[in-house]
Amino acid sequence: MRVPHFVGQGRIDVVEKPVGRPGPGQLLIQVKANAICGSERGQFLNGSTITPGHEAAGIVVAAGSETHTPIGTPGVVFLMDFCGSCRSCRLGLTNQCLDKRGDIGFTKDGGYGLFEIVSEHIFFPVDTAIPLTEATLLLDIIGTSAHAIKRGLRVRADVESLIVMGAGPVGLGMLAMTKLLLGETTPVLIADMIPYRLALAERLGGVPIDLRTQSLEAGVHTAGFDAIDLAIDTSGKTVARQAVIAMLGKRGALVCVGHGEELSLSVSAMLIAPERAVLGSEYFCFNELPASLELLRHHRAYLSQIITHRFAVGDIQQAFELFFAGSTGKVVIEQ
Repeated sequence: MRVPHFVGQGRIDVVEKPVGRPGPGQLLIQVKANAICGSERGQFLNGSTITPGHEAAGIVVAAGSETHTPIGTPGVVFLMDFCGSCRSCRLGLTNQCLDKRGDIGFTKDGGYGLFEIVSEHIFFPVDTAIPLTEATLLLDIIGTSAHAIKRGLRVRADVESLIVMGAGPVGLGMLAMTKLLLGETTPVLIADMIPYRLALAERLGGVPIDLRTQSLEAGVHTAGFDAIDLAIDTSGKTVARQAVIAMLGKRGALVCVGHGEELSLSVSAMLIAPERAVLGSEYFCFNELPASLELLRHHRAYLSQIITHRFAVGDIQQAFELFFAGSTGKVVIEQ
């Protein structure tokens, strides 16, 4: 099969790789759609010998021994090839597996190729009525977002206001999932500097804060708040995290989702006295997918607005350039 090869310096070529044969407990997936993720920036800029793509949806076309999934089953692929038997996995915390076998698209060939081999236990079947491009929403958009919000709610259950730092695809997912999990009337402020994404956030029901024209503090006050209950940082930027933690009220919580830069804290003044919390949230657990699928079934029209661009795999270079230029929501590569 011909697959995209991430050469580095923002260039994607095409190479040939053999189509794998599934071994015991494995499935061969014909990929139909794979969404671009900001975490692939490093592969785009620095190159990768692994075929990237970790938000894949496709159809089972072959199965190894010791499997039970019928040929022709559509579904999505979970990022982490978890072991299933360690302490974390036994508790269902598969995103914190202690003996992980790899990450699809990072240490194992992923979904920008036409076919990929996956362990059966990380394949999640979906309804045939759901287009596979939209099925990719189950992963980072719904799964990662819902997991992060629920992490925050464990610390601060009485959330009456929430702010999202960064209106990229995951930030837009946080906005949408807050509306679905906490109710449409829950105010969701969302801060960014890209007009396209702020306009999309407003269409999804968020209160945009344009950081090109005002400070975060001014934007929060203009929206009618003196302080915020729950903040979620998807940007991974120090400046964003420092600004938003200062806007948390007493008992407020900051959930860090975006990988990247640092956060400095005066522990006594910023954490102990106001009883604030800072949490990390990494991807989501495989057992959260059934609930995510129910949300997608009932709110497809709303959630699918986050997908703004679709490209054929032959146009993947253009797709990545457009995505990292910023004027998109979620971008999906279709096969």
